[in-house]
Amino acid sequence: MKQFRPVRGVRPGARGLPGSPAARLVAALAALVAGLVVVLVPGTASAAPVCKVDYTTNQWPGGYTASVRLTNLGSAVSSWTLSWTAGSGQQITNSWGAKVTLSGSAATARNETWNGSLATGQTADFGFQGTWSGSLTTPSDWSLNGVPCDGGGVSPSPSPTPSPTVDHSPSPSPTPSPSPTPSPTVDHSPSPSPSASPSPSVTPTASGCSGGGLVVCSGFEDQSGTPSGEWQVTTPNCSGSGTATIDSTTAHSGGKSLRINGGGNYCNHAFAATTKDVSAIAPVVYGRMWVRHTTALPANHVTMITMADSRDGGKDLRIGGQGGALQWNRESDDATLPEQSPTGVALSSPLPTNRWVCLRFQIDTTKQAMRTYLDDQEVKGLTVDGTPTTDVDAQWLRRSTAPRPTTLRLGWESYGSDSDVIWYDDVALGSSPIGC
Repeated sequence: MKQFRPVRGVRPGARGLPGSPAARLVAALAALVAGLVVVLVPGTASAAPVCKVDYTTNQWPGGYTASVRLTNLGSAVSSWTLSWTAGSGQQITNSWGAKVTLSGSAATARNETWNGSLATGQTADFGFQGTWSGSLTTPSDWSLNGVPCDGGGVSPSPSPTPSPTVDHSPSPSPTPSPSPTPSPTVDHSPSPSPSASPSPSVTPTASGCSGGGLVVCSGFEDQSGTPSGEWQVTTPNCSGSGTATIDSTTAHSGGKSLRINGGGNYCNHAFAATTKDVSAIAPVVYGRMWVRHTTALPANHVTMITMADSRDGGKDLRIGGQGGALQWNRESDDATLPEQSPTGVALSSPLPTNRWVCLRFQIDTTKQAMRTYLDDQEVKGLTVDGTPTTDVDAQWLRRSTAPRPTTLRLGWESYGSDSDVIWYDDVALGSSPIGC
C-alpha cells in the first residue's frame, strides 16, 4: 500500500488549530483590517457652543433700546463680530459699546478697540437703539466670528488617513489652559412695582454751607494738588487716562474747585470720593453741587456722580447722561430714569456747557421717591413718584426697594469713546433741603 508523507513543517492534524502560526497570522491580519475599518468610517459629533447671548429690550410704540451681553464660551479671541438676523421692519439708529450696523435684515456688532479681547468665559456688554414696525422680534441665530453660537449642531469628522501609522510612544501631557477672568454678575431680574406715594415738593431752607444736617459741605478751599483728607482719588473697578485734581484757576465761589479730566473708552474711571459717612443722612438725602463741563452730553451712556446703594448690594446709583440729556442710572440692572425713549429723553434736559449750573436732588430712603433740579427748575423726566409712568419711571420702579446711598463720588466714567472736562464746587449733602 502507498503511504502518504506529511508535508515538512506541518504536523498532521495541526491545520486550522487556534494556536498554529498560520491561525495567528490570519487573526492578526483580521484585527488590522478591522482597525482600519474603524478609522476610515466617518463619524459625527455635536460641537460645543462657542458663545452665549443675553438679549433684553425696552420698547415703546415704534422704538426700542436693546441691551446685549456676549459671553465667549470658546477659545480666547482678540477681536469679535457678533451677527444675527433682525426682524422685518427693524432699524438701528445708534449704539454704544460696539459698532452696530444693519444691512437689510443682517445685523452686525463689531467690538470697540477697548473690548475686543475676550478670554474663555469673559463677557462684553453693548447696546443699541432703533425703530420697529409690525412686531419687535427677539433674535435667535447669533453667530460669533462667523460660527453659530450653538456650535452649528454637528461638526465634521477629520478626513481619514489611508495608511495610518501607529505611534506607540507615550503622548505628552497637555499644558493646562489658564483660567478665565470672571466677569461681574449682574442680576437683570425685575422687581415688583411699588405702591409708594410721592414725596412732597420742599422749598430749600439752606444754601451754601449754612443750615443744619449737612454731613458733606465742601468748596475744596482746604485742598491743593491731588485731593486728600476729606476727599480721596478713587478709580472704582479700573483706571485709565482720567485724572482728579484741585484747580485754582476755575471756581464757582472762592478760589478752588475739583477738576475731573474724564477720559474716553470703557472702564476709564476717575473720581474723587468723600470720606464722610453718607449713610448717616436720613430719612431723605438732599444733595446740591455746582457743575461746569465743556462738552455736551453724548448720545452714549456716561456717568458723572455715583452713590453706593447698600440696599442694592452696594451697586451704584448714578447720575450721568444718555441721548444728550441728563439721566439717573442703576448699575445693578441698568434701569434708567427717564426711560430711553424719544418721549422720555425729551422730558429730561441737557446739561448746559461752559457755565456753572446748580444741580440738586433728593432721594427718599423710606419709599421710591426722587426729585431732580437744574438751577432750581425741576426736571420732569427725572422724577420718581411711586406710580409707574410710561417713558419716565416705569422701568425704574421694577425695583420696589427705596435706595439707601452710603457714599458720594464725583468724576467721570465713559462707556464709549466720549470724554469731558468737568469742575465741581460748593458740594453739600444733608438731611434738610439745600438751596442754590
